Amino acid sequence: MSKRRLTQNQQRRIQSNHHKRISKKEFEWQDEMLGEIQQGVVVTRHAKHADVETSNGEVYRCNLRRTLKNVVVGDNVSWRLGSEQLQGISGVIEAVYPRKNELSRPDYYDGIKVMASNIDQIIIVSAVLPTLSLNIIDRYLVICETAKIPALIVLNKVDLLSEEERQAVKKQLAIYERIGYETLMLSADTGENMDQLHRYLQKGTSIFVGQSGVGKSSLINQLLPEVNALTGAVSDVSGLGQHTTTASRLYHLPLGGNLIDSPGIREFGLWHLEPNQITLGYREFQTVLGTCKFRDCKHGSDPGCALREAVEKGEIDPIRFENYHRLIESRQESKSQRHFRMEDL
Repeated sequence: MSKRRLTQNQQRRIQSNHHKRISKKEFEWQDEMLGEIQQGVVVTRHAKHADVETSNGEVYRCNLRRTLKNVVVGDNVSWRLGSEQLQGISGVIEAVYPRKNELSRPDYYDGIKVMASNIDQIIIVSAVLPTLSLNIIDRYLVICETAKIPALIVLNKVDLLSEEERQAVKKQLAIYERIGYETLMLSADTGENMDQLHRYLQKGTSIFVGQSGVGKSSLINQLLPEVNALTGAVSDVSGLGQHTTTASRLYHLPLGGNLIDSPGIREFGLWHLEPNQITLGYREFQTVLGTCKFRDCKHGSDPGCALREAVEKGEIDPIRFENYHRLIESRQESKSQRHFRMEDL
């Protein structure tokens, strides 16, 4: 039987696949091409690679071992430098050291997504435009308490406020100061109180979180002018900012400390947390929890609810108590939406 001759299209496909196999083989690091294991810190996380910084400040772009499920900015890693660059890649990350903490957020399709690790302080950035949302601040504070990372509440763009509006905002921020949170009113545009922000940032590694349009990139431009981070204006239609940061990155600040800038988040969902975790995310509830009349108290209209009684006595701020129930309700709604979206896949 004579051999069947291949068509020109089939020959091209075979040659193309053969070339891809060769390229892939050449791109894969052979063990003999890699040096000794070193320690480093992940300073930028890209879709398929990560930039690792050594103790002397040199940065190398690295591949990730397939066994590594998740590598994020702030990770302390062991890695190996290659004998030469392959397609712009200088080495391979071999392993991630245990994290002291991590900041995660839920993702509709990927489940729980870790954003950064080994953080000393979370800086919650809010703004007066389109409006100051205490509900959004509470949402982030629950995340901070769950991750056991200290929080600083920063209100940006205060130069846009009248004196009367400033006093009103101070009263709102006083709600958090009374329960032990630190707050700071500033303006990235005018530089007001930026010196105080510098002092907070010197405490270690911080990360900015907040909705798009609150001025995170503008703050970075003030802290690190040479970075020239992209800034996005608030949309006239939606009132929401435009996403301006595409990759998480760690910056070294000239006056001390490190800053991690993460992609803008318009909605920081809490559907990955159980209701009791959200309850524990309210620090002023802790002295009252466990004293309700009924063990399964939902802290609403339940008879003998110790939390509601504390609100009535002025021991718990009613705005925080209302936001707590809104977060519980939004969690259930987000979880339902996620279920429907996953069903559509």
